[in-house]
Amino acid sequence: GRETLCLYGKDNIEDKIGELSFSISVPSFYQVNPLQTKVLYDKVLEFANLTGKETVWDLYCGIGTISLFLARKAKQVYGVEIVEAAILDAKNNAKKNHITNADFFVGKAEEVLPAMYQNALKNGNHQQSHPDVIVVDPPRKGCDRACLETMVAMQPERMVYVSCDSATLARDLKYLTANGYQLKKVQTVDQFPHTSHVETVVLLQKVN
Repeated sequence: GRETLCLYGKDNIEDKIGELSFSISVPSFYQVNPLQTKVLYDKVLEFANLTGKETVWDLYCGIGTISLFLARKAKQVYGVEIVEAAILDAKNNAKKNHITNADFFVGKAEEVLPAMYQNALKNGNHQQSHPDVIVVDPPRKGCDRACLETMVAMQPERMVYVSCDSATLARDLKYLTANGYQLKKVQTVDQFPHTSHVETVVLLQKVN
């Protein structure tokens, strides 16, 4: 549905992952297994290998869960998400957790990222055009080709790909490994016990 009516109580959910608190509105995506979500995000953080000096793009960022985990260890994080309500949540969640080095943009990753990349090149903004790390956590359909092409053009040292569909993950990894990136690590996380579904975290390293 396009309209939500709150009949009773609050119109959002409050949850906590590790030390971070999140407010989740109705249209926004959120992982359904909080205990394993902490395991998943810790693995993303481990693969990102941040020291505090890095610029990071977080694509398909939702309410900013992964973005805010990364922001505590990075210099600057940029998040992109198509759902406007989720971006509002992300901005509010950054304030709620006193995080000031995360900026969020509304739109399709395959449209926002190329536009931001071209604009950053034009303005000489090396921080935006050539990040150190790109993290993606797309829906089951995986990443759009325009998004993958821009990711490769940006030449980050590392990419961390979080996937809920192994088939589209394999498709996207085929493109990335054919265009300058090496598959370094793969870790599955069982978010959905007693089902055939699994989350996968992959680390890709730029080949010099």
